[in-house]
Amino acid sequence: MTDPRTRQAQAALMSTADETEASFYEALQQGDVDRMMALWADDDEVACVHPGGPRMVGPGAVRAGFEAIFAHGPVHATIEHVRRLETAVCAVHHVTEKIQALTEKGWETAYVMATNVYVRTGHGWRMVAHHASPGLPNDLPDISEPRNMLH
Repeated sequence: MTDPRTRQAQAALMSTADETEASFYEALQQGDVDRMMALWADDDEVACVHPGGPRMVGPGAVRAGFEAIFAHGPVHATIEHVRRLETAVCAVHHVTEKIQALTEKGWETAYVMATNVYVRTGHGWRMVAHHASPGLPNDLPDISEPRNMLH
């Protein structure tokens, strides 16, 4: 586990929410749980939901979730279609994650819809929430017009 002072020093380098987000996806691609957790706020209410999984609340639960994922290796994820809502102290990014995995059939691609929430702290921009939902087998453009939806 990383020393809290190291986590704070690493996070202090994140001067924008975009930098924190780029580091989040680099940590996924490297399967580096310590680097991943250095990006999260040190708050009991941080939350993470992986596709099809339960809500994990608190740094310990979030870390355990990423450790379980990284036990299978790094996640080959890149982001597309980033939509941003940002204020001076909070940023919400809606993204499409392009996930690639090597299977018996070769490289396969899936898409995940995710929302990443960041807050500005005394230690730089830190992640407070990551919520990812299963996407579709093919990438689709954003929908801006109302449609009939369940929720």
